[in-house]
Amino acid sequence: QVQLVESGGGLVQAGGSLRLSCAASGRSFSRDAMGWFRRAPGKEREFVAAILWSGGSTAYADSVKGRFTISRDNAKNTVYLQMNSLKPEDTAVYYCAARPDLRLITRAYEYDYWGQGTQVTVSS
Repeated sequence: QVQLVESGGGLVQAGGSLRLSCAASGRSFSRDAMGWFRRAPGKEREFVAAILWSGGSTAYADSVKGRFTISRDNAKNTVYLQMNSLKPEDTAVYYCAARPDLRLITRAYEYDYWGQGTQVTVSS
């Protein structure tokens, strides 16, 4: 049974940093695409970043490019989202997603598995 468990969310002041983790279990993810998405109150879920477990290619939303970094630790089966220079508009529930695929995937509907989400709140 595939499980994705996010952690690392919290309350931080504008300009601060957080690192989110997504621990994946249940099978091998070596040929998966992994993604981070977020949903702010009253808004649609939006793409944040994606990575290929094999090779490590990445993609970012324009709104986070240069501030967020997605990475993975093969030994720990964990994907990270390092978030720097946080802004109040980054406040949202952040979700991790996975799909067996060798393409970078930025569209939420293409992902098969989702975590429960972790809250990130950035105060001004």
